[in-house]
Amino acid sequence: MIKNKSFTVDEIKRKLENYCVYQDRCHKEVEQKMREYNLIPEVKEMILLSLLKDNFLNEERFAKSFARGKFRIKSWGKNRISRELKIRDISAYNLKTALKEIDEDEYLTTIYRITENRNDVISEPNIYKRKKKLIDFLMRKGFENDLIYKTVNEVVS
Repeated sequence: MIKNKSFTVDEIKRKLENYCVYQDRCHKEVEQKMREYNLIPEVKEMILLSLLKDNFLNEERFAKSFARGKFRIKSWGKNRISRELKIRDISAYNLKTALKEIDEDEYLTTIYRITENRNDVISEPNIYKRKKKLIDFLMRKGFENDLIYKTVNEVVS
């Protein structure tokens, strides 16, 4: 909360533009940031429209970069990515578009790679418990069930 400091509408707008330039943001994050400035609804609306008009705020661009980033950097599966995007109130259309950013071959390569890496780390001698641990790990990562079972059965045999 920003206390005892007042800003002009232009200053706040500039601050929010910089906030959006630094990293792609969703509407929810920008609205959260605006709450810190205790703005009246009319000003919030005006700034939001300005950010949209000048392309500082673009939900589709945010969703695509979010999906690409979380997949490439954190190796998240499609379920986890879509759940996180839904939390950020991203529309169904943009959610579908974002998931198309993930290359199918790269997706399969990734799930096999992280399954094999995790399998090497697990010290469980019992094959069923080992499979259970791998399945739980991949579910937390957000991969699809059928893909998880197929991969785990191929890696642990």
